[in-house]
Amino acid sequence: MLTILKNSFIYSELLILALGCGPVIRAAAAQTPSFSCVKANTGSVEQMICGDSELSELDHRLAEVYAAAQKKATNEHPPVLKAEQRGWIKGRDECWKSDDMRACVASEYRRRIAELQALYRLVPGTGPVTYACDGNPRNEVVAMFFPTDPPTLYAERGDSVSLMYLQPSGSGARYQGRNETFWEHQGVARVTWGYGAPEMRCKKLP
Repeated sequence: MLTILKNSFIYSELLILALGCGPVIRAAAAQTPSFSCVKANTGSVEQMICGDSELSELDHRLAEVYAAAQKKATNEHPPVLKAEQRGWIKGRDECWKSDDMRACVASEYRRRIAELQALYRLVPGTGPVTYACDGNPRNEVVAMFFPTDPPTLYAERGDSVSLMYLQPSGSGARYQGRNETFWEHQGVARVTWGYGAPEMRCKKLP
């Protein structure tokens, strides 16, 4: 009888231990990146990601978002998503040149996740919102706003488009793209479109 009770006690302890470790085991699994760490070179950005739970989580998140974008891009002509992703990975790996490599890598992941979510409409957006610039109704900027992290703005003007990211601002909402800026306050936006282009004053249309 004593042996049975002892064995039951041991079984109960093991069961409690196993159940208690479940979340830890799952958490540990979730902290590995989407790629194989075996092939990561010493001192590389990938090796740093493998040893950092937050960066590994960001890598997993990007893999999920990229997979969702691939489903939306099946009829894309020409197919640019895969090529752009390869280019992004090369850019991410250039973070070794940064004074703060970890911060650079984390920022690259967040911006890429936000970019894909906005470009492929993986999160609900606000808009389109049309702005008439410099008093000319035909000089329009059409904007879509997305609650990504960081927040993004997808803007169209004529045949060109720009993806911009929200920047710190004392007032209003200021977005910055590659060569475009959009700074809105109370329905009026100051917009520059293209390198060295003059600033336009754009009013939100009803």
